[in-house]
Amino acid sequence: MVSIEIDEARCNGCNFCVEFCPTSVFDLVSVDGKKVAKANRPEECWACMACAGQCPEWAITIIQEKPPKRYIDDGNAKPFVPLDVEEIQTYAGYSEVLERVLKLRSKPVAVTLIPKGEPLPHIPVPRVRLRYCQSLIIARRGKSILMPPDSHSCADGTSILGLTKIPAKLATGDVYLKLGKVANREAAETLVRERPALPEESIRATLVTPLENAVMKPDIVVIMAPPESMMWLCIASTFYTGKRMTFKMSSYNAQCAEITLYPRVSGEINMSLGC
Repeated sequence: MVSIEIDEARCNGCNFCVEFCPTSVFDLVSVDGKKVAKANRPEECWACMACAGQCPEWAITIIQEKPPKRYIDDGNAKPFVPLDVEEIQTYAGYSEVLERVLKLRSKPVAVTLIPKGEPLPHIPVPRVRLRYCQSLIIARRGKSILMPPDSHSCADGTSILGLTKIPAKLATGDVYLKLGKVANREAAETLVRERPALPEESIRATLVTPLENAVMKPDIVVIMAPPESMMWLCIASTFYTGKRMTFKMSSYNAQCAEITLYPRVSGEINMSLGC
């Protein structure tokens, strides 16, 4: 549950929250002759913090209630079938080799994008909304996280991963333009058009776990490490294929597009410098 608090005494009516909110939560209204922001559609809030981050007067506070640790009860859905012991041991072995050879300081992460209609594993759902990139950071530290759409806080990344429809302001690139991330509308439209995206609402949930604790077959494995470790990983690939690699990156939508969807769709290694 998300609640939005607006300090009307501090609000200067700049309209930034209205412009930057990707899901159009806010309106400007008149209160005692003064223009102030009002959250007229709080149920649309993703807790992405764009409003609070852009507010020049720090007048907006986003509060997420923290319910007890919970799991998703599939009810009458078909039962989840866990991996067999041999496959679990195989993934644990891959993880051990990667950590040892690349001298990794964190766990390789198994990522599975669970399609609509498929059963969900008994993995805890986060108590507050998180960005997909945050879930990867948590998984590399040893935790497993299952995130249906209402557990994600980034409407942009969630639409890229196929969990939701893309909000209009993001589909047109307006938010990128207003944030100053691109020089003009043409660049904003190109940024949105050229990035990969799965069909809207085709994915039921994202699952991230340490590779050594995988409970489903991973779509991809994410490794977060210094450049030298990535160099050795590329060398290992070239050793077996002889091929050079061409990486797709812009450092926008890095975790969702660049290190998740590009390799999932192409079957090739991709690299990113992060968002």
